[in-house]
Amino acid sequence: MGVPLSTYRLQMRGDAFTFTDAVELLDYLDDLGVSHLYLSPILTAAQGSTHGYDVTDPLTVAESLGGADGLAALSAQARARGMGLVVDIVPNHVGVDDPRQNAWWWDVLTNGRESAYAGYFDIDWDLDPGGRIVLPVLESDEDVDDLTVDRDVLRLGDRVWPIAPGTAGGSGREVHDRQHYKLIGWRNNLCGYRRFFSITSLAGLRQEDPEVFEATHAEVGRWFTEELVDGLRIDHPDGLAEPAGYVTDLRDLVGPAAWIVIEKILAPQEALDTGLPVDGTTGYDALREIGGLFIDPAAEPTLTALYESTGVDYSADEQRVADLKTASATVTLGSELARVRRAIVADAGADHPLLADAVSALLAHVHVYRFDYLDLAWIAPTAIAGTVRARPELDPPLQLVAAALAHDGEAATRIQQLCGAVTAKSVEDCLFYRDARLVSLNEVGGEPALFGVSAAEFHERCATRARLWPHAMVTLSTHDTKRSEDVRARIGVLSQLAHEWAERVDRWSKVVLAPDQETTLFLLQNIFGVWPVDGEVTDALRTRLHAYAEKAIREAATYTSWNDPDTEFEAGVHDWIDAIIDGPVSKELTALVARADPHAHNDSLGQKLLALTVPGVPDVYQGTELFDDSLVDPDNRRPVDYAVRRAALRARTDPKMRVVSAALWLRRDRPDVFLDGSYRPVPATGSAAAHLISFLRGDDVLVAVSRWTVKLAETGWGDTILTLPEGMWIDRLTGRTHAGAPAATELFADLPVALLERVDG
Repeated sequence: MGVPLSTYRLQMRGDAFTFTDAVELLDYLDDLGVSHLYLSPILTAAQGSTHGYDVTDPLTVAESLGGADGLAALSAQARARGMGLVVDIVPNHVGVDDPRQNAWWWDVLTNGRESAYAGYFDIDWDLDPGGRIVLPVLESDEDVDDLTVDRDVLRLGDRVWPIAPGTAGGSGREVHDRQHYKLIGWRNNLCGYRRFFSITSLAGLRQEDPEVFEATHAEVGRWFTEELVDGLRIDHPDGLAEPAGYVTDLRDLVGPAAWIVIEKILAPQEALDTGLPVDGTTGYDALREIGGLFIDPAAEPTLTALYESTGVDYSADEQRVADLKTASATVTLGSELARVRRAIVADAGADHPLLADAVSALLAHVHVYRFDYLDLAWIAPTAIAGTVRARPELDPPLQLVAAALAHDGEAATRIQQLCGAVTAKSVEDCLFYRDARLVSLNEVGGEPALFGVSAAEFHERCATRARLWPHAMVTLSTHDTKRSEDVRARIGVLSQLAHEWAERVDRWSKVVLAPDQETTLFLLQNIFGVWPVDGEVTDALRTRLHAYAEKAIREAATYTSWNDPDTEFEAGVHDWIDAIIDGPVSKELTALVARADPHAHNDSLGQKLLALTVPGVPDVYQGTELFDDSLVDPDNRRPVDYAVRRAALRARTDPKMRVVSAALWLRRDRPDVFLDGSYRPVPATGSAAAHLISFLRGDDVLVAVSRWTVKLAETGWGDTILTLPEGMWIDRLTGRTHAGAPAATELFADLPVALLERVDG
């Protein structure tokens, strides 16, 4: 069916949402205007998995979802309606938490290097002097003494590992010491295989080996041979040895017509390599641009000062990021860094006592996930130069790093893989849970130090996407976003209420004593983002806020962490949350939310319409056709109430549903405009022109949205007008017609957004 006109992301879960459930939803999604269902991973995953990214058998479709027959039935029913399927696949790793569930991993543990699957995994055979696979799965090294022999397996509680043929006999420890693996405590920070970042339950695959690629993609290839699926979303290709080679192989497998988007997280200054045979990214870059457009830059000094009142020096943020990256490389990923060091020594033919320091310092100066794409050739020398300026003593070991990069062998590959892991663990999984200036900026693909996106930047980036990547995905919410699009929109309104927010935070801090000011400033914004307008906090919401806070403070790892929870600090945070909910602050918080909510709805509608109409293929994350208050996973993977959404679509009174449905149907009516049409800014004129963003798609669709409406409510639109191209234009949202140069007050008389279609020549 070619490139989708739009996608609708569904979180497939054996316990909550199967292929049968998706079939039953087809009529609703068709009526909504969706062209393609976009399924989370559907291959067999770990038992009980709620996300599917821990695939244990790449050869089969999960029976818990309905198996191969269920997928075929869904595909047939979708095609009968003229709709298609896109599937999320996970090439970088497989789940190994329970070795019994992964036949390949079980065989490797049983037979070691002699296993037919030994080359499938990226195993560090040199980490243990005896050549055993080091598995950091125990609470402590001494737990080996508690292993028991149970026929052909070693058992520790409900966990088991295989016993190699001919190695049984004796105590659990004696049998263990004869195996091809070595069980150790996870606190050693040693791991005998490449992981997904630092997650030991996910083992990396060697897709650079044609045998591995063929085996792991046999089922994926079948989907295209049998015309069941139209496109693929590729999870984290930057973790692979050769991402460019991988997507080339994938394109050869699925054919030129398949739609392929990759989860490539681009830094603001980074462009996607135009040589890759893909249709674009999964849209985190567009998410940053669209959301940033609604942030009022005038608030930056006030919100910076508020944040610095907690004791943070925001001017030193670059150093803070560098310190977090260094800690990630040397501690969390210390095992991976040691492997990189050994590879550099082998490839460069020399060693240096500061070599590991040089690598970690270099990665602290790299601001992308990996820098070996052709378009990023400038990054390595620039980062090396910056590192040497900061630490001249590292010049000699950096010469070895440069030699290894030039050699383009194992060391070069592992440096790139470590770079992505370091960036993710330090920035996305740590800094974004600490930076409390304006947390709506702390999103995957975001850059908190960049306070919003100007209209000029927004237009230029959209025009570039129209030229280079017209079929890339555009998204606002995903299964990985820290907050839903609507929660971010409400938090973003604080940039328009900065002084008021700062005053209230100062007052609230004296009413409810905080366990830590930076932590509570961070959490307060998230609480503000989901706080009910009527102030009635349900038990369910209270539970969700406590769960979110616990995850956030452990990810931040300032006072507590997943590995070493500080129960006293965590108890203090939970008590603080209850005091906010149950105490006098709640009344003031409710009043502020009520004041901000109309403006948050304005921005939610504006960013949603932009996401559905700017260059690219828009994805609607499940349920977000209505306002959604989800926080980070697993909160954003809760089952969706589709009965409510069916009713809203029939009634066509909910403003967000109206925007989503109207835009999706206009895409269906004018596919050429949206798939390959041009993008041209249409600037407004008048005293409030900065509050109006407008652009033309092709010649016959014009989009206009309003922003920064707190100030606008005070000043009004005044003489602001938008000069339309010649012809008569009808608003697909309201039915109003416009021509010439309508006033902004006329354009936005019913809704704060407009979707105009030319209805004559």
